[in-house]
Amino acid sequence: MAKVFRPSTRESSILSKIESTREYARRMAINSIKDCIDGLSNAIATKLVETELVETTNKNGLEEQIVKCLDTLGHAEDFDVDYQIAPYRNLVTQPHVVSLYVTSFVIEKLINHRDIVDIYGSDEDIYVCINQQGRKFLP
Repeated sequence: MAKVFRPSTRESSILSKIESTREYARRMAINSIKDCIDGLSNAIATKLVETELVETTNKNGLEEQIVKCLDTLGHAEDFDVDYQIAPYRNLVTQPHVVSLYVTSFVIEKLINHRDIVDIYGSDEDIYVCINQQGRKFLP
């Protein structure tokens, strides 16, 4: 006969606090995009081109697309964000939601843009590049 696990009140309280802290950090990261959208998009676009992960004919077009992506993220519902990042959720152990969303955008949608020649590197390389720039601007 299998034993049924019933967490105590203390364990439930701790698990609830951990989950609410994660949710709070996620909301804060998404809400803080509005304050630094131009700087963040410029830094991400520049770094992607410098590290040769994205080959483009127009760096400004790349930056504009990232601005649109970040703006969409700032106004998106939780379901839409989760749906967009679902294939990349296990890319790293503790992913940053903004970096993961932009990585998903670069890999799935930016490849079809007219200014983009090609995207190189693995999914993880692109995430790391975007996350390095994101940490400078976001909590």
